[in-house]
Amino acid sequence: MDGFGSDFSAGGSGGKMDAGTIMEQVKVQIAVANAQELLQRMTDKCFKKCIGKPGSSLDNSEQKCIAMCMDRYMDAWNTVSRTYNSRLQRERARM
Repeated sequence: MDGFGSDFSAGGSGGKMDAGTIMEQVKVQIAVANAQELLQRMTDKCFKKCIGKPGSSLDNSEQKCIAMCMDRYMDAWNTVSRTYNSRLQRERARM
């Protein structure tokens, strides 16, 4: 074969990855994708809010606006995330 099979070099048990290792890698990839999406959305929203006329550099008020916008966006995201996780834990406890 040409190396494209179910054998992945992961060290350990003969070069085969177990389901737990694969699941952990998938979780990491999902977390990275979510972080990238968060950053992209935050950048888009704050740019639209703070940059009136794009140029070669940001003036002082634009820099402050971007910094405050990103801080507020992250604070809001963290609040929503904590609330969502708390709700999930309560729902799981009921089952």
